[in-house]
Formats: sequence, C-alpha cells, structure tokens
Amino acid sequence: MQKGIRLNDGHITYLALLAKKDGTRRGCLSKKSSDNTKWHSKWFALLQNMLFYFENDSSSRPSGLYLLEGCVCDRAPSPKPSLSAKECLEKQYYFTVTFNHDNQKALELRTEDVKDCDEWVAAITQASYRNLATEHETLMQKYLHLLQIVETEKTVAKQLRQQIEDGEIEIERLKSEIAALLKDNIKIQSNPEVPPSEDDTEIKKIKKVQSFLRGWICRRKWKTIIQDYIRSPHAESMRKRNQVVFSMLEAEAEYVQQLHILVNNFLRPLRMAASSKKPPITHDDVSSIFLNSETIMFLHQIFYQGLKARIASWPTLVLADLFDILLPMLNIYQEFVRNHQYSLQILAHCKQNRDFDKLLKQYEAKPDCEERTLETFLTYPMFQIPRYILTLHELLAHTPHEHVERNSLDYAKSKLEELSRIMHDEVSETENIRKNLAIERMIVEGCEVLLDTSQTFVRQGSLIQVPMSEKGKITRGRLGSLSLKKEGERQCFLFTKHLIICTRGSGGKLHITKNGVVSLIDCTLMEEPEGTDDESKERSGQDTEHLDFKVMVEPKDVQPFTVILVASSRQEKSAWTSDISQCIDNIRCNGLMMNAFEENSKVTVPQMIKSDTSLYCDDVDIRFSKMMNSCKVLQIRYASVERLLERLTDLRFLSIDFLNTFLHSYRVFTSAAVVLDKLITIYKKPISAIPARSLELFFASSQNNKLLYGEPPTSPRASRKFSSPPPLSITKTSSPNRRRKLSLNIPIITGGKALDLAALSCSPNGYASMSPFSKTTLDINKLYVSSTMASKIPDEAEPKAEGKAEDAVLNKQGWNLSVKEECDEDPSQSDEAEAEMSSPKSPSTPKNVKSKNSGFPTDQRNGDKEFVIRRAATNRVLNVLRHWVSKHSQDFELNSELKMRVIGFLEEVMHDPELLTQERKAAANIIRTLTQEDPGDSQATIEEITKMAMEESKTEPFENHSALEIAEQLTLLDHLVFKVIPYEEFFGQGWMKNDKNERTPYIIKTTKHFNDISNRIASEILQWDDVNMRVAVIEKWVAVADICRCLHNYNAVLEITSSLNRSSIFRLKKTWLKVSKQTKTVIDKLQKLVSSEGRFKNLREALKNCDPPCVPYLGMYLTDLAFIEEGTPNYTEDNLVNFSKMRMISHIIREIRQFQQTAYKIDSQTKVAKYLLDNSTVLDEESLYEASLRIEPKTSS
Repeated sequence: MQKGIRLNDGHITYLALLAKKDGTRRGCLSKKSSDNTKWHSKWFALLQNMLFYFENDSSSRPSGLYLLEGCVCDRAPSPKPSLSAKECLEKQYYFTVTFNHDNQKALELRTEDVKDCDEWVAAITQASYRNLATEHETLMQKYLHLLQIVETEKTVAKQLRQQIEDGEIEIERLKSEIAALLKDNIKIQSNPEVPPSEDDTEIKKIKKVQSFLRGWICRRKWKTIIQDYIRSPHAESMRKRNQVVFSMLEAEAEYVQQLHILVNNFLRPLRMAASSKKPPITHDDVSSIFLNSETIMFLHQIFYQGLKARIASWPTLVLADLFDILLPMLNIYQEFVRNHQYSLQILAHCKQNRDFDKLLKQYEAKPDCEERTLETFLTYPMFQIPRYILTLHELLAHTPHEHVERNSLDYAKSKLEELSRIMHDEVSETENIRKNLAIERMIVEGCEVLLDTSQTFVRQGSLIQVPMSEKGKITRGRLGSLSLKKEGERQCFLFTKHLIICTRGSGGKLHITKNGVVSLIDCTLMEEPEGTDDESKERSGQDTEHLDFKVMVEPKDVQPFTVILVASSRQEKSAWTSDISQCIDNIRCNGLMMNAFEENSKVTVPQMIKSDTSLYCDDVDIRFSKMMNSCKVLQIRYASVERLLERLTDLRFLSIDFLNTFLHSYRVFTSAAVVLDKLITIYKKPISAIPARSLELFFASSQNNKLLYGEPPTSPRASRKFSSPPPLSITKTSSPNRRRKLSLNIPIITGGKALDLAALSCSPNGYASMSPFSKTTLDINKLYVSSTMASKIPDEAEPKAEGKAEDAVLNKQGWNLSVKEECDEDPSQSDEAEAEMSSPKSPSTPKNVKSKNSGFPTDQRNGDKEFVIRRAATNRVLNVLRHWVSKHSQDFELNSELKMRVIGFLEEVMHDPELLTQERKAAANIIRTLTQEDPGDSQATIEEITKMAMEESKTEPFENHSALEIAEQLTLLDHLVFKVIPYEEFFGQGWMKNDKNERTPYIIKTTKHFNDISNRIASEILQWDDVNMRVAVIEKWVAVADICRCLHNYNAVLEITSSLNRSSIFRLKKTWLKVSKQTKTVIDKLQKLVSSEGRFKNLREALKNCDPPCVPYLGMYLTDLAFIEEGTPNYTEDNLVNFSKMRMISHIIREIRQFQQTAYKIDSQTKVAKYLLDNSTVLDEESLYEASLRIEPKTSS
C-alpha cells in the first residue's frame, strides 16, 4: 500500500482550495496539540483520501495535510474531566484517526455534536479505503489457497502418472521372468535329475576356496589402489582444497560474528540513543556511520548457513552454487566502500561530543568487543571482497581442471575481481573529490574552482612568493633574506586546471592571496627567469640561485600579472615546473588540436575521442576502467606494451597521471631504450602519432588520405628530413622573389590567443591576414595575426636587427611567433620554386595565389593541419623528455648509454631548420639538465654527517643535550635517510625477498636506522639503576617525540613510542608508577596518532593535513605496497600489463617523493649526531631484557 506521495507547494494549495470548495466533508473541529495539553479549533476539509485543515474557514492556505489511506477512525471515550470543567466536557464528543505509517502520531479530534461526530467518523473511514484493502487481502488469500490446491493437484497427477509408468515397467519385467521360468521348466522336464557324486562335492569346495582367494586378492589390490591414491598429488590437492574450504568456513564464522557485534553492540544501541530525550547523536549520523552494515550482516548470515549445510554433506563439497547466489547481492558493498572514509570522518566529528564519546567507550568496553574500537569493526567489511578473491585463487589452485566446479569457481572469481575493480575506481574518484573538498574547507574564503569534479589534484607544498616592485621587477635584494622566507611563504596547491596560492593563518586555516587562484589556461611558465646582468650578479650571490621560476598570467578581463615562486631545492623546483608545464601543455595541446581540425571535420576533441572506439572500447590488447582521467578519457586497466606506448605518444591528449604512472613503472614491462625509440619515431614521423582511425576524421581531402595508410608522403611535412624541408610558407604575389616563413610556437601561447590555421586568408595586398578576434569558449585556441603586424617585420637586408625587432614586435603583442624572410637572388630559381609550390603533387604546400580576392586552397589548409601535427609532436616529445629527465634523473645517471642517446637525439633536433625558437630553447634546456653537474641542495648527506660524527673523540651523555636539539637532529637524520630511497625499490616487494640487501639496500638501511634509534632509546632508559633517573629519561624522550610531532617527523614519533612499548621497558611497573600523568597523556596521544588501527587511519589523516617538510613512517607505505603486490599480478592471463596496479603503486610513490623532495632547514650538530649514531653502548634485544630483569626483578605471585 502506498505510504506517501510527493507534492509541491502549488499542488498542495490547489488541492486544498478544491477540498474547501467541493470536499466530501467540511466543518470546524477541535484538534489536540502535539504536546497533548491544549485543543485548538481548526477548519477541516476532506477531499478523497486527503484531510486538509485551515486556521479558519476564510484561510486560503492550508495549515496541514493528512493522508488517510489505510488509517483507522474510531470514536474515543471522553477523558475524565476535573470538577470545574465537567459541565463543559459533557458537550464534547471525541474520535481518533490512527495511521499505519511508522512513527506517526494518532490524530485526536472532537466535535460538539454527536451526529457531526458520527458523520466525520463514517466519512474518514470511507476515505481510508480500509474495506477495499481488507477485501483485497481476503481475495489474495483465496487466490493463494487456490494456487496451492492447483499445485497439489498437479503434484498428485504427476505422481499417479509415474506410478502407472512404474506399474507397466514392472508388468513387462514379470512377463519376461515368467517366460524364462517356463523355458527352465521345459529343460528340467526333458533332462532327468542326476544324483550328485563325490566329485561334485570336491569341485564345490575347490570353487569356494578359489572364490575366497579371489576376494582376498581383490581386497588387497583395492587397498593398494587406495593407498596409492592417498599418496598421490591429486589426493593431496583435494585435501588442501578441503582445508581451504574449512578455513573459509572459520573465517566466515568470524566475519559474521564481527558484523553481529557491530550491529548489536553499536548500531542498534546507538539508534535507541538517537531516539532518547537528549540524544548524543542524530539518526542521520548513525546512518552515515554504519551505512548498510546491517544488510551486509543479514547477507553473510545466509551465506554462512549455506556453507555449514555444505560442510554437513561432506565429502560432496559443492560451493559454486552458493557463490552464484552470493554474487548478485555483493553489490551492496559498493555503497559501503564508497562512503567508508566519509563514515570515519562523521564518527571522528561525533566523538568531539563528550556524551557520545563516553557512551561509545562504554560500548567498546563490553567483553564481546575484546578491546577493539568501533573504527576497527567498520573496517572489517573493506577487506571481505579481496579476502574472497584470495580464497578463490587458493581454491582454484587446488581444484583440478576437469573438476565439476572449476568453471563456476572461475566465473565467481572473475566477477569478484570485476566488482573489486569497480569499487577501487569509485573509491579513487571519490577520494579525489574528497581531497578537493578537504582543501576547499581549509580555505576560509572558499574556492569555487575546487567544486569542479574534473579538477584533479596534482601536488601541494610550500614555496616562497617573491614580491614585485611597482615597476614590475623582482626585488632581488630580499630574495635570500629570512624576513622574506617568513613573509613570503605560501602553501601552493596544483590541480589540472588551476594553481592556488594561499597563506596559512592561525589554527591551520588557509587564506587565498591576491591573485591566488591562477587559471593555467592563461599562464606561461618560465623555468629560468631572465633578468639584467646586474640582477644576475646579485642573484648569483644568493642562496636561492636557480631556485626561482616565473608564472606569467594574462587573463582576459584583468590586468596581466606575474607570480614568482622560489623552491627550497633544485629537485623541488624541477618537480613543480615539470608538473605545471605538463598541466599547461595538456590544456593547450587539446585546444590546439581542436582548433586545427574543427574546420574540415567539424568534430571537436571530445567528439573525436568518442568517434575513436580504441579510446574507450575493450579490445584483445586493452581493457578500460569506468573512471576517466584528467583528459576526460577512460583510464587504462590492462594493456599491451604497444598500446601503452601508443597512448604515451598520442598527440590528442596526455594525462599527467598517465605520464607519471608510465615513467614510474615502465621498467616493469619494457626498457628505457624502447621508450626512447618510440619518441624518436614519433618526432621523425609525427603523422604516426595519431592512429589512422582518428586521422580519417581530421582530413576530408582524398589526397591526405594517402598518408593514413602508409603511402610515402609527397610533402616534406608528413615526415621529417633534417636537410631542407621548407616550413609553412605564405607567398606574396606582387613579389615572387620573396617568401615569408610563419612558425607557430605551441607551448607558449599567452593572453588566451592561439593561431587559427583554418582562418588563414589572403588580404588584397597579397599578404596573409586574419579575421578579427572571435569569442569562443576556449580562447587559447584562437591566436590571430594581423596584416599590420606583418608590415612591421623587417626585411632580411638587416639580418642582425631582424631577430631583435621581431622579438620586440611579438613580445609587445603578447604572441610568440617567429617570422623569417628569405630572398632568392636568382629569379629563375624563384620561378622554379613557384612552379614546385604550385604543383598539385604536394598537397601540403600552398599554391601560388594569382587572384587578389582568392583565399588559400584546400591543399594549403590541409598542409596547415600537418604543420600543427608536427608542432604538437615536437611539443609532446620534448615534454615527455623534459618530464623524464627532470623527475627521473637517476635513469640517466645509472645508464650512460641512454644518456648519450638522448643527448645525440636532442642535438639532432636542434639542427632541424623548421624548429621554433622556443622548441630549440627547450631542447637546449634538457641537454643542459643532462650534462651539467647538479649541485643539489646545500644540505649534508647522511654519510658526511656520520663521518663527521665519528671523528668526534668523545660521545657526550644524554643529559648534556636538550630535548629540542635531539628532536631536530633526529629529524634531520631521519629525513636524510628517507629522502635518498630510489623509487625503483618500491616495486616487486624486494624488501621481503632473500636477496633484499642487493635489491633494496636503501629500504633496508632505513629499517636498520629505525631499529638502531629504537635500541638507542631503550638502552638509554635501562642503563640507569636509579628509578628517578629512568623516569627523567622517559619523560625527556616523550618530550622529544612531541617536538618531532610538531616537526612532522612521524617516523621518530613511532621510533620512540615503539621503544617505550617494548617488553623490556613496558614491564617496569615501578618506573611507570612515577611517570607524571601529563607525560602519560602525551604518550597516549602520540600512540593514538601512529597507531596501526584502521590501516594507520590517524597517521594518514595527519599526513594529509600537514605541509612538507615531513618524515612519514615508511612501514605504512610498504604495507600498502605489499597488499597491492599480493592481491594483483603484474600481467593478466592474456599477458597484458596490469596498468591499474601500476597506477596504484605510482600514487603511493608520488606521495613518498613529495615528502622526499622538501628538505628541513636544520643545521647539523655533530655532538648530538654523534650521540644518536654511536652504537657502541647500544644493547641488543636479549641484553635489554636481561638489564630490565636486573633493575626490576620479577615478583612471585
């Protein structure tokens, strides 16, 4: 039955007026108030099954509405009145309307006339349709009864037919037996009976012995067969399979018990608490915290009962049908996993309420919980789907291929893996949105651009913003001052479309600076800001040399401005500039391709992507996920190496997430030489960078279609030849001996303008002209060249002044074009050149224009598109190489052959006569980055500090150093050890292999450093026999840990807290009794921060909200990587690369490298470092426990 309807305000008003006018029943009634203390007179109107009430009969809007469907209306006895009101109550008649909706209070009404009361009761009863519902229920019961009778009759008829068939079979059998008996009887009558002789008796005995021997031999042979089978691999496999099933049953029982505790010990009590008079939590918060955990519990209770029934019928162990039933219902996990992080955030918010926190601790203290927190129970469902996948993997490993359940279990595993991938994609997308919202909430003023779901977070960190003088020059005098570093420190957040610059205020809140929201579509990045000689000299003396970069912003509606940022190290600057340039190039390359190809094909970039099914449809060599990347293209889940290289060099788009993932993980499935060969091929044959299936949409000309199918191009534009190819030429008819070259610079497009090659036309004077500025949604795709600009370009008669004048004109216009003029001295040569250009065999070369008003022919426009492809291909190759060289320099440091190949290729590129000035400069910058010695930062290495510390003659004792000094030096040492770990060591779980010292030496070194410091702390505590001294040492180390927390050194916090939790320290009861309550409170706070509960939930939250520099706990990331490596292979069964796995690993590595790149501004103190690194007095685990027993012996109970 319908419980509710959806009405809007206008609809309700209309129905109310209709009820007031034509209602079944209208009149004035008294309605009891909600607090049951007063009666209010209201005017009621009944329309069909809706009861409206108004303040009075003249009101135009209703005060309320009741839906009467399914309600019960009865007369009610009058309440016992007081003596004073007895006379008044005798004239009142009561009736009540009881609703069948949940939690809806009954409506109590009264009238002054008994007849009126009866009429209202009858009218409301009729409006409730109660009789119809009762009649419907009766008919349904009769219908079900008849169905049961029909089914019973069908069953009986079937049984009778079966009995008849069985009787006929039995009759035939009896007939055959009678016939056989008759034949035997005839034989007996014809052969008279011969009396048995003694020989027959002996023969019977012999046969009996033979039968016995045959039985014994058969039993022995059968026993041998059974024993051989028991020892066979098949039997061993089946035993392991059964063991997996029994373990699965135990795990399922434990999981059901956990869900039962979650629901009965937390969910249901909190629901009751939310309904109390003073609720410590609302019903909405309860629903947000527990989500659909109760439904999950019911599902797994059913599954567990099915498993137990299967075990009861052992050894006939059939499980596939159970999974067939379970699989369709496991989709309920999607909601739980998608909102799990939000659930924990709501719980943390509710814990700030003291009443709720106290109540929750009471629930957690119950014996069933076994000291586990609510967060722990909420985390259990997160691992259930992966647990099923691992169980099925193990089950299939021990299930023979000919087993009856093999195919069904394979299907169940594939479905579970698909569900797991979908859940992972949804969690990734949700995490990105939540990351953006978390940053948006931290900003006091708010930031609307972060509410765009297409914004993808790239990186964050602290940079110094250099102020500009009124003339627009950098105030270099203050570049290295401490006051500038304090005043100019900014928290910067880079997204795929915007750069946000903030200052951090009190309480950790962020404030957007003036011009702090920078749209990357309007930006130009200068990695090496140019200045005057004086500025360069002054700059060379500062410690920030080569650490600053400039972002020039030219918005459409605002005055242009420049943002100058300074990084703390060359490595950090390289990371920032590489990511910013990649984001800018993504936007502009997409816009350029869209603009260049829309004239002929009338297809925009998203439509072109939709038309290329290889970008979103699964194929034999590629599989896609449901999630899109920053370029609005589906992310790759599995792919062959060839398809990954094709995506890397596809000119239409390049996701920064894909590029980072590829460069982090390519050595798992290919080599650096293969990647470089692919880039060289794309540069030399740029037309191959866009698949033929997509080029068909770009070019309408049939001549250009020849390029799509591998036919050798007739135009030098289709493939590169470094000897002579002329660039895009525009011919002037009045002067045949002179032609002007136009070059388009793709990476640097300022002021929201781009060259529209499709809009080229010829002006009356014969020079190329452009249409006026057009308003489009993506302004970076429209850069126009005016004929007046062409007139300002000097002739080649002044070659030296040409470049300067040209740059001056172009910089003044905000454009980046290089225009060259060439004059042919020999007229005959120029005529030949004109004839060659006019030849139809070269579709990409413009024809000579003879008419004044005629535009460029189609061949010229198609040639322009090829020109754009070449520029985009050059841009892509240089962009990937710059990203590779700047962010993955160790690839070239360890491989000199690769380094020389890249340098040779770039030198070859620089000799290309068609290369633009900015492209040549970019290639030169990459070569300089490869060849110059990187000075790095001024910070000493861990080896240098260790060497200086070992040169100290004496180690000063612990009490001679302050807690602040120890915390700072410990943080410096931890970060120096942490930052040198190369990211290659995070692949393949090398730290868990037998040859871990060779495969992951830096991770092993970090682990050893962690253990050495932990042993140093425990040894320092246990070397004192005096209990007061031990207490003082403990309190001082706790102070060190708290300072490390403030310094964001969470690794040291864990070093100290884990040392205090060692059995040799934890058992010192006399010592801990004297430790102050304040110190114990700090210890509890620190242990809660670095607790492994909920996969280090608190530590992850702290890392998310802190700004570098920071030293995270490496073990947390190693646990994540191990979980990813264990659950997913590198290759699928079809030998496709599991790129989704590479993406997950890459995200973890990017977070690690973000913390590695930002150094601490802490000076080394040799004496403190000597104390921390000197292991001569450090005890091992066994010696520590012996020392603990010596200072506080065990007491007999």
